Amino acid sequence: MPETHQVVFLFDVDNTLLDNDRMKADLGDHVSEMFGEEARDDLWALYEEERVKHGYADFLGTLEKFRLAHVDDPRVLRLANWVMDYPFIERLYPDALGAVRHVRKWGLPVILTDGDGVFQPHKLERAGLLDAFGGHVLNYVHKEKELDAVQRAYPAKHYVLIDDKLSLLDAVKKAWGDRVTTIFPRQGHYAKDASTLTSFPPADMEIARIADLMEHDFSMLQPA
Repeated sequence: MPETHQVVFLFDVDNTLLDNDRMKADLGDHVSEMFGEEARDDLWALYEEERVKHGYADFLGTLEKFRLAHVDDPRVLRLANWVMDYPFIERLYPDALGAVRHVRKWGLPVILTDGDGVFQPHKLERAGLLDAFGGHVLNYVHKEKELDAVQRAYPAKHYVLIDDKLSLLDAVKKAWGDRVTTIFPRQGHYAKDASTLTSFPPADMEIARIADLMEHDFSMLQPA
C-alpha cells in the first residue's frame, strides 16, 4: 500500500506552474507567419473542436487535423516539430519551482494535471517538471472525476490543491470538504474571466502569482 502522507500538495500545470497562454500565443504567431492569419484562425477553430470533443486541450489531434487541411503544403510537416521542440522550460512562471521546493517543508508536492497521454507528459519533461517533482505526476482526462484514484495513488490526511480554475477548486472542495485547502493563483485567462469569478465561491486562499506561495507557512496542516 502507498505511504499515507500528512500533507500532499497537488499542483496544476497549465497557467499554474507554466504560462500556457504564452505558448498558445507563440504558436498562433508562428502559424500566422508561416501560413497566414486565416490559417491561424482555422487552427484555433480546430483546437476548440478537439477541446470540446475530448474535454482537454488536444494539441496533437489539432495538429493532425490542421495537417490534413493543408496536406498540399510541405511546410505543414514542420509545424508538429515546432510544437514538440517548444522551449516549455522557458515558460515556467518566475519562481514556480521555488514554490514547489518551499512546500516540501510540510508535505509531498505532486502534479495533478489534465491532458492526453503523449503531449502532456512530453510537455512536463521539456519543462523540467518531471524531475522537479521526482516523477510524482498524475495525469487524467478530467481530474475532478478521478479523486478516488488520486487518494489511492497518494493517500494523505490533508490535501492542498493549487489550480487556476475556480470551477475545479469548487468541485474538489465539495467532494473533499475540510480535507482539502484550495489555493487560487490569479494567472491565465481562466483566472481572469469575469463570469467565472462570479459563478463560483472563492477558494480558501487566493494569490496573485505562484511565487507568492513562498510567503505562506503551512505548518498548521501538520500535527502539533
